[in-house]
Amino acid sequence: MLRRISLGLLAAAAFLTLLFTQHADAGVITFGSGANTFDMTFVEIGSPDNADDTTGAPNPAGKVEYTYQMGKYEVSRDMITKANAVGGLGITLADMSSYGGNGVDKPATGVSWNEAARFVNWLNTSQGFQAAYNFTTGGVNDNISLWNSADAWQLGGENLYRHKDAHYWLPSMDEWYKAAYYNPNTGVYGDYPSLTGSVPAAVSSGTADNTAVFNQTSAQGSADITQAGGLSPFGIMGLGGNVYEWEETSFDLNNSTGSSGRGVRGGGSWDFISSGLSSSFRIDDLPADVFTNVGFRVASLSSPATVPEPGSLVVWSAICVGGLCYRRRRARK
Repeated sequence: MLRRISLGLLAAAAFLTLLFTQHADAGVITFGSGANTFDMTFVEIGSPDNADDTTGAPNPAGKVEYTYQMGKYEVSRDMITKANAVGGLGITLADMSSYGGNGVDKPATGVSWNEAARFVNWLNTSQGFQAAYNFTTGGVNDNISLWNSADAWQLGGENLYRHKDAHYWLPSMDEWYKAAYYNPNTGVYGDYPSLTGSVPAAVSSGTADNTAVFNQTSAQGSADITQAGGLSPFGIMGLGGNVYEWEETSFDLNNSTGSSGRGVRGGGSWDFISSGLSSSFRIDDLPADVFTNVGFRVASLSSPATVPEPGSLVVWSAICVGGLCYRRRRARK
């Protein structure tokens, strides 16, 4: 009898492992119209009110008091092209001919923070939501103005950059940090955005666990957004390597002026070394600056219809239990 029960438990465990190994896209949202439609996939970031990490940069970092969603992939060139066509945004992408080409599924680089914020505003207004960022002038690369306290985001502290009623936005420093380094199964932060929390293996592209796109030749360029290495513990791709990503938050964490330098993260680009992927690496750039190795992703409100990305989270939990540089290549506009 004891042997029979043990075999049954093993079979059940094997079934659950198989079940949760199958990645299910969560919160796939369609934007645009006609021939200019595109999908964005969002993954639920739960474990609200998690503890801060005190080992990375800045210190502390990563505590988020609410559940939210993070884009599973970086924003692609195709998404910007189609948003330009439908919304008349006028965003110019970097010419990547010398860096792996201009494929439609490559990350959208050469996009300033201001341009990324206008794209996010269009995501909101195209679906009847409040714009996230307060642009009071019409230039595509003009800086934002601050919201007043009555209109500003207040969850987890006042944020004068983001409107309280926005549905989509650029991820804040803490939102980005948590999605990359926090493991919801263990409640522990890793040093790198991999399932193990350790340095991932360098690859040119692919989706194997504990890999990232870095330490490649400059001419190779970035991988497609859906081939940008293994997932973080929450199930997000490309948070380490491939291209840098804009944070919503100013580098000084104050969000006090629209012209303040913004935080940039993501482990550098495809041709940088592993140290840049770590939780201790954060740099800044001005919101009007554009670079061929800086892109972005989108965060959003949590939705009751969203299915959390299980994937390798449960599988990894079962396993557990059982010369740094930043090359600025300014894009011509």
